[in-house]
Amino acid sequence: MHDDPVTSNPDLYRVVMENDRVRVLEYHDRPGDRTTAHAHPDSVMITASSFRRKLTLGERVAEVELESGTVRWLDAQEHVGENIGDSESHAFFIELKEPAPAREGATTLGPTDG
Repeated sequence: MHDDPVTSNPDLYRVVMENDRVRVLEYHDRPGDRTTAHAHPDSVMITASSFRRKLTLGERVAEVELESGTVRWLDAQEHVGENIGDSESHAFFIELKEPAPAREGATTLGPTDG
């Protein structure tokens, strides 16, 4: 398993709130910035800016383009993220600390509608 994003990418992620049930992260980068490999638990992502990003895990690649104010579910996953757009990325992640229910099959890389 890869590192916690706050540990592996402290210049891009910061904890803004945490209790025994959730942790809220703020993410902010500039065009061309790239993260190191890191892991997210099941989370809700809220975009604070519009952005284009590329997420990579091994051979799997997903390009994501979202408008400011978008709310998406993020299955637990590991990835490398890269800002491939012309604007800064700014988002919040509400990470769940409760164990996820058992799932069959591969999870989606990147955010989904729920």
